[in-house]
Amino acid sequence: MKAKDILENYAFVLPAAAIFAVFYVVPFLWVFHLGMYEWDGILPAKVFVGLGNFKEIMADKAWWQSMRNAGYITLIALTFQNALAFLLAWACDREIRMKNFYRLIFFIPPVLSEIVVGMVWRFIINDVGGANLVNRALTGAGLTQLVNNWLSDPKTALTTVAIVHCWKGFGWGFLIFLAGLQTIPRRLYEAARVDGAGAWESFKSITLPLMIPVAVLVSILTILGTMQAFALIIGLVGGEFAGYTSVPVLRILNSMRASSRFGYACAQGITFGAILVAVSFVQYRFSKARKV
Repeated sequence: MKAKDILENYAFVLPAAAIFAVFYVVPFLWVFHLGMYEWDGILPAKVFVGLGNFKEIMADKAWWQSMRNAGYITLIALTFQNALAFLLAWACDREIRMKNFYRLIFFIPPVLSEIVVGMVWRFIINDVGGANLVNRALTGAGLTQLVNNWLSDPKTALTTVAIVHCWKGFGWGFLIFLAGLQTIPRRLYEAARVDGAGAWESFKSITLPLMIPVAVLVSILTILGTMQAFALIIGLVGGEFAGYTSVPVLRILNSMRASSRFGYACAQGITFGAILVAVSFVQYRFSKARKV
């Protein structure tokens, strides 16, 4: 290839590369630089501590508790939320009455503001000043032994947050699964029917294998979206609730605002980003290995 052709090829990607460098690479390097200082973010005085902040994170029990909480919410989202999204998408892909109405209804939760959703569900669930519809429904059904302070009980607070998060986020998975199902050629099902395959055989041999790449994509988006969620938790429980509902992004915000440790917050952000990149890389390798 001639040098002129090489220069022309680079010229096409240069604008995108410049934008990426300005808005992603430079901020990342700057945040990493700040992560090596003990700094309150306001006064000009900064104390260089090297990798001291990163070492402190390794021994920070509250930080790793927030990672476990985020992992627990993500695990529920990967199973319950995505299973619900796939089943609803599979149902709406078939010839059923009012399927366009269902598609519209399922798409409403994802477009709502997370902070608004959190506050509405807080009003519905909370025992203090709220409608408390969940406990009223349990009482009406005769299940008074299940009545609980869902957002105030350390045993149920995180699970309640996870369930509300699933309600808020399943619509995105629903749309992606539905788009994936609609790309499967109908002639494959017709050929399977001619060969005598039933509904279960068609699902197992056609739908499931062809939907694996879509499922991997939904899983990656679910992990990245759930691990970075925090506005919903603020609206729902008002914050970390003594660590029981703490997640990494809330820890970073608290380090920066409440503790006035800007450098430590930057180090937490870099650590958290590295973990997400590692998880995404594993998911990517898994998707390549299972590609059909």
